[in-house]
Amino acid sequence: MHKLSFILCLLICVSSCKSSKKTTTYRKSNNVTVSPTNSIKTDRSEDNALLTPKSNAELKSLGIEISDYAKQFEGVRYKYGGTTTKGMDCSGLVYETFKAYDINLPRVSRDMALEGLKINIDDVKVGDLLFFQTNPKRKTINHVGLVVASSTGNVEFIHSTTSKGVITSSLAERYWYYSFKEARRIL
Repeated sequence: MHKLSFILCLLICVSSCKSSKKTTTYRKSNNVTVSPTNSIKTDRSEDNALLTPKSNAELKSLGIEISDYAKQFEGVRYKYGGTTTKGMDCSGLVYETFKAYDINLPRVSRDMALEGLKINIDDVKVGDLLFFQTNPKRKTINHVGLVVASSTGNVEFIHSTTSKGVITSSLAERYWYYSFKEARRIL
């Protein structure tokens, strides 16, 4: 009985996908095919580093670039607090992806959920962030994913899970559908 309780407690502790750990940077491997560009200026106003694109097409293009950059990490194993190709957690994946484009976000998913503009799930576009509450006992956001595809009735996002590492999932999957809390636009 004690062994079962211990394992249950361990699973609850590990299932959270947030980190207060300081980030570390990584060197890009030679097989990276997508690289960030500095073609879009950032407006570093009081609170946030918001992009100021010249047109909606430029904004859409940046969202696609960012999602393509994140996709290079598919298959990287999960590591709590990780931000490298040796292992990353969900917020580490999003943090490092946006950081590559000079967009500074908080390191922890619950703090990321305070950034940008809250949007309706029907309005999400590639590059937007989805936030989840995967632990029903704790009423706080503890997971984040980056939208990589969006069409009517189908939203796909890349994220890092404790069991499979960095993967792409669909919001239509039962687990993610019921854990979903909000969507935010950073770009």
